[in-house]
Amino acid sequence: MMGAGTIRITTASMAGPAPLTLLRRLSGGDPSALGELFDLYAGLVNGLCLRILRDAAEAEDVVQEVFLQAWRQASRYDPQRGSPEAWLCTMARTRSLDRLRRRAARREEPGDKAPAATAVPRPEETLAVRQALAALSVDQRAALELAYYEGLTQSEIAERLHEPLGTVKTRIRTALLRLREALQSHRR
Repeated sequence: MMGAGTIRITTASMAGPAPLTLLRRLSGGDPSALGELFDLYAGLVNGLCLRILRDAAEAEDVVQEVFLQAWRQASRYDPQRGSPEAWLCTMARTRSLDRLRRRAARREEPGDKAPAATAVPRPEETLAVRQALAALSVDQRAALELAYYEGLTQSEIAERLHEPLGTVKTRIRTALLRLREALQSHRR
């Protein structure tokens, strides 16, 4: 049962073609599909990159890299392994963490310049993710945030939280499964 003010995400509520259709067109070499995919997910991808990198210019660069990679590798997308959103976010996370590691290796800090204007995720996407994260236990959420937003390995998380490695692995796996279930139920 949904309360007042609750937003429910459905595929039918999204304007334009379904994400899987866009990826099929993209793998067939349709350049307009790339633009449509970008319009649909750039806000989501940029939000994730910005959260990880904390630098608007670098986040925008990674967004461009992610969509270029999607263009080149659309035929490799496997719907059995996750949604198009998950596929794009995985690429964004990987590329963002690579940038953080390169920055740390060069001992650079993010620029002191003012943040540039950034694409904002749609409110229903943000709400769905926040609700799904809020439904996790505090321990699960902490482990997941350290992994995804700070780029720590499971061993580093275990050390930081003073928990056994197996416990951290279980928390992250359980958290990811619960997030998947919660976000899929929002789409229905």
